[in-house]
Amino acid sequence: MNYGKIEEVTLYSKALNEEMQLLIHLPHHYSPLYKHSVLIASDGKDYFQYGRIGRVADELMEEGEIDNMIVVGVPYKSVMERRRMYHPEGDRHEAYIRFLAHELIPYIDENYPTYQVGAGRGLIGDSLAATISLLTALKYPNCFGKVMLHSPYVDESVLEKVKQAKDPSSLSIYHVIGLEETEVQTTVDGIRDFLTPNRQLNEAIKEKGFPYFYEEFEGNHTWKNWQKDVKRALLKSYNDAK
Repeated sequence: MNYGKIEEVTLYSKALNEEMQLLIHLPHHYSPLYKHSVLIASDGKDYFQYGRIGRVADELMEEGEIDNMIVVGVPYKSVMERRRMYHPEGDRHEAYIRFLAHELIPYIDENYPTYQVGAGRGLIGDSLAATISLLTALKYPNCFGKVMLHSPYVDESVLEKVKQAKDPSSLSIYHVIGLEETEVQTTVDGIRDFLTPNRQLNEAIKEKGFPYFYEEFEGNHTWKNWQKDVKRALLKSYNDAK
């Protein structure tokens, strides 16, 4: 089995007024002669380290299960900065969304051979990183055609954004939540029930008519469960036959 490599790149963001670290995973057989799909992971370092997303993508490409893919991880600098950028009430929330759509995507399209259409781009995240991935995709449906959600944080503002979506057919959503996620310890908001609002999100997404996969797994709010799901998330989102 041949595995790809990760390039570490720094991109200055005007929206956030700071340098942003990027972890860009290129497949073993990467060539600028071939087009690639793009997957952007907020909590990027966690997805590579705990989710093993680069290795999973390599194996699926090697087996011909998914087409050529570049995975772009966006790490967070600190727990508090993560909340400021990812949480719906975070003061840097809108700026981070602008960074993803208006700065990161143009950078990737300019420097790598990509399809440069929404159907060729996806977002993935866990917990608050799933929340920001969903809200970014909802705001820019022409830019992102797929979003994968591992146990997102959901509140009324998130549900409202789903209900306000203009063109549900343009965005496919993959969504899982654990049956034991009823008492999740958060950094600022104390212990929260994630399962109940995720079930409300499920109903809102179904009612809107998005192309959609939803499942409740046996387990809690940890990478032990999300890592096992990464392979299926990629298959469901990047191979319509699976």
